[in-house]
Amino acid sequence: MHFEYSETTQDNIRHLSAFLDEHIYPLEADYRTFTRDNPWRVYPAMEALKERARAAGLWNLFLPEEYGAFSPGLTNVEYAPLAELMGRVPWASEVFNCNAPDTGNMEVLAKYGTAEQQRDWLHPLLEGRIRSAFLMTEPAVASSDATNIETSIRREGEEYVINGRKWWSTGAMHPDCRLYIVMGKTDAGAPRHLQQSMILVPADTPGVRVERPLSAFGTFDSPHGHAEISLTDVRVPAANLLLGEGRGFEIAQGRLGPGRIHHCMRLIGAAQRSLEMMSRRAGERRAFGRELSKFSSIRQEVARSRCEIEQARLLTLSAADRIDRGGIKEAKDLIAMIKIVCPTMACTVIDRAIQVHGGLGVSGDTPLAEFYVYARSIRLADGPDEVHLYQLGRNTIAGLGGG
Repeated sequence: MHFEYSETTQDNIRHLSAFLDEHIYPLEADYRTFTRDNPWRVYPAMEALKERARAAGLWNLFLPEEYGAFSPGLTNVEYAPLAELMGRVPWASEVFNCNAPDTGNMEVLAKYGTAEQQRDWLHPLLEGRIRSAFLMTEPAVASSDATNIETSIRREGEEYVINGRKWWSTGAMHPDCRLYIVMGKTDAGAPRHLQQSMILVPADTPGVRVERPLSAFGTFDSPHGHAEISLTDVRVPAANLLLGEGRGFEIAQGRLGPGRIHHCMRLIGAAQRSLEMMSRRAGERRAFGRELSKFSSIRQEVARSRCEIEQARLLTLSAADRIDRGGIKEAKDLIAMIKIVCPTMACTVIDRAIQVHGGLGVSGDTPLAEFYVYARSIRLADGPDEVHLYQLGRNTIAGLGGG
């Protein structure tokens, strides 16, 4: 791949950067205060920001061109630096309708949904009129191995009946959440990776109950949040099944590839901004008679951080390029690599920035604490480090002749 962005991509970077400068950064402190004091309420300026982004052509940037008029037609490599920019502000992605888990859910509906499913759910999501959640993880089993999931999806005539309990259902607490994509078992006796299916469940279906919001490191990530949800004799039409029985793993793999690119680039954006903040802080503060920037230990931390961010950025762009050229299956090892490398890198860089900021770094007056919570959580989301390390090690040994 070429390591220089195209002219079009550079224009998009300038365009998005200008939007962030004018409309997003000035509202950061106000947004933090509002969401802290008003849990599960949408920031009052959000809809106006979304309208500005849509009018500016900065909308649904994550969708590739095959998804029609709703998409600007960017490749993963072209979208990657834009995701990085959005990652500089924890809530910015929603302004551009590029926020998880809606991006992954929209990709699922675009790739695998029927015309009716797309009409009812994809189009409202693409227009930013509703939000959604993805329900896979369960509290009773080790969901890092998704074959463990116990939620049952049982066919009865022209309906499916769903019973189970899910948690860490990101987005489910948002007041505009209208749709759940639920993963469960339709046939526990089938081969291990053909037992699971995915089905669309409207959030207001009888039998669906949000048991509680879940906090991550003591924060609730309002207004989208994470929820524990019970499903008790939930009935939905058979037409709500995605792709067919036993196709859940196939759908999950198609969903998670681009999503990991998005997460990793957002983490790189958070780490890059943390490095910039650390550098400024080191030049502004004095201790023991001189600026922090004069201490060799500080310079070494800044230098290491810059190296680690650039390494992660180039690796992620390589994974994005491989997806663009060969598809998700061809890129699976690179996708595992970035999922291993980027969250840990971000945790390390953000932690250094917090340390240089002292007490300010752990306060709510900067985005650093929120960055850290996000980065540390992603070491578990979309598969924990250990799963990716195991699979990558296995593939590497096999590929190098080790059996």
